[in-house]
Amino acid sequence: MSMIPVIKPTDIGQKGLWIAFAVLLLWFASLAFLLQYPLDFRDPLVYVFVLLQMHLYTGVFITAHDSIHGVVAPHNRRLNYWIGFLSASLFAFNNYKQLSSKHHLHHRHAATSDDPDYHDGHPNFFLWFIAFAKEYVSVVQVLLMAVTYNILKLWFPWENLVVFWMIPAVLSTFQLFYFGTYLPHRGEHHNPPLNARSQSLNHIKAFLSCYFFGYHLEHHAYPYLPWWQLPKARERMEAEK
Repeated sequence: MSMIPVIKPTDIGQKGLWIAFAVLLLWFASLAFLLQYPLDFRDPLVYVFVLLQMHLYTGVFITAHDSIHGVVAPHNRRLNYWIGFLSASLFAFNNYKQLSSKHHLHHRHAATSDDPDYHDGHPNFFLWFIAFAKEYVSVVQVLLMAVTYNILKLWFPWENLVVFWMIPAVLSTFQLFYFGTYLPHRGEHHNPPLNARSQSLNHIKAFLSCYFFGYHLEHHAYPYLPWWQLPKARERMEAEK
């Protein structure tokens, strides 16, 4: 732990709030546009839009995650909670309170048997993902998604709902798991109690892969930093090597 530099939390004012609003607004605007987009699988833009919507979905979840750590609206706990609740609900009706409780357990017991995100460091991605999904996906979520789908298809083509609403959410789940759980926590660790590692220092790659969540050692070392402050923390950590 002596290699971990001290980075004190700073007053971010309203910046976290505006970034959260921007992410949510972009997600809403993109989805509203795509649900009416002429769907033709010969159109290369369809695949670009799926990836874009996947990335925005990931941003929605990261917003919920930052709310869990109290850094979306740090000066207004009630507003911080409701933004987190909204973001978690938009991401396939995740239960925000349950998500918050389990995520704090993950930070307290990272990569141990008491960590709800951990699967004994199992190297098999899919076995770990199945265990992870069992921990977080509920019957209620599936039912709410089904009801919402049947309501939305009264106004939008079902093909668009599947391609631009459902598939990006599934892909984003894999993205979050791979870059935010599997890569940082698999195998053995030699930095307890953090028990995490980070991807290589490359801010473009880190943002595109998972909103800098791949700088995971930094996130565990400084959970009070919002996602957009992790790059500077990663630079500090790299400079201390």
